[in-house]
Amino acid sequence: MKIGIIGAGNIGGNLTRRLTALGHEVYVANSRGPHTLTALAEETGATPVTVQEAPRGAEIVVVTIPLKAVPDLPSGLFEEAADDVAVIDTGNYYPRQRDGRIAAIEDEGLTESRWTQRQLGHPVIKAFNGTYAQDILDRPRPAGDPGRIALPVAGDDAAAKHKVRELIDELGFDTVDAGGLDDSWRQQPGTPVYGLRGGVEAVTKALAEASPERTPEFSG
Repeated sequence: MKIGIIGAGNIGGNLTRRLTALGHEVYVANSRGPHTLTALAEETGATPVTVQEAPRGAEIVVVTIPLKAVPDLPSGLFEEAADDVAVIDTGNYYPRQRDGRIAAIEDEGLTESRWTQRQLGHPVIKAFNGTYAQDILDRPRPAGDPGRIALPVAGDDAAAKHKVRELIDELGFDTVDAGGLDDSWRQQPGTPVYGLRGGVEAVTKALAEASPERTPEFSG
């Protein structure tokens, strides 16, 4: 597949490494420009591009940037993507540590990915937000392996969610359907599943035990 990755930090960089190794055609961008991605491109064979170019023709686009930077992305970002493009949102809201207070999340009760979807103007699938970046490299396991980690995946678009879950399976992880975007608070920071290295049963249990109340650490 042709995959665009916007953001080349820990998650974006390691997804670039794994997806190129699996044979996908990866186009990677960051806020500082393609010239800053030369080393990653040489390591992986990915193509460094501008943010505007990353989604062109892509079947999957991963948006993995700080939440506060999402509104600064170009408008119409996905207009030249594949018609059935699935957009993965890996983001988390860290009001105290990084993002500042976002009223729509705090006061209106929007889930973080619902807010991101509104900024992007395109449906998103929430995945990888509670995943340790190093695990993407170190913890893939074949299907059926008792040590295989499961990742929660939330979103409203059933076809896009299916495509994302298949990609995660190819990467070496199980998935658990965590519901629609309005249910995605169950995997936000401070919930039992956030950062959990567990299998399907453990992840399903953790999602069920989540509370919609934001913890003080993750409130602005």
